[in-house]
Amino acid sequence: MKFEIRNLAIATVAALGIVAGGSSARAADVVDTAVAAGQFKTLAAALTEAGLVSTLKGSGPFTVFAPTDAAFAKLPAGTVENLLKPENKDKLTAILTYHVVPGRVMAADVVKLQQAKTVNGKTLKVSTKGSGVMINDANVTKADIAASNGVIHVVDTVILPPNN
Repeated sequence: MKFEIRNLAIATVAALGIVAGGSSARAADVVDTAVAAGQFKTLAAALTEAGLVSTLKGSGPFTVFAPTDAAFAKLPAGTVENLLKPENKDKLTAILTYHVVPGRVMAADVVKLQQAKTVNGKTLKVSTKGSGVMINDANVTKADIAASNGVIHVVDTVILPPNN
């Protein structure tokens, strides 16, 4: 766990450097944007452990349905710690890549969809509930957080891929 915290601290410092640079700095990618927001520490640690940080810092574009720390906290006790173990890297990677859709899908586009194929290869169900959007059983709580290589939509639940 010390390794993930150290990497998270390094990523946070890098993100703060980008944010502090102001408008003259290059826009932050989806990883640095999420880290700078402060509510995705668990997601950042999981991305580091799964080895997905460099991928999501790539050119993309990516649409990330990002679960907050509170969303991860809703999982049964011990789940996150178990997923962060090296022997569970494949399962962790499958879960994380189920939160990523290739391309830049903005909120205006999401509401027109009924499903979206993820980087994981499985499909997410997209629906509207009142004036909100749901991805499977997760509510989108904030949409269209722009990044240099994609967009982030904040979700209130960790979206688990189907087992098949």
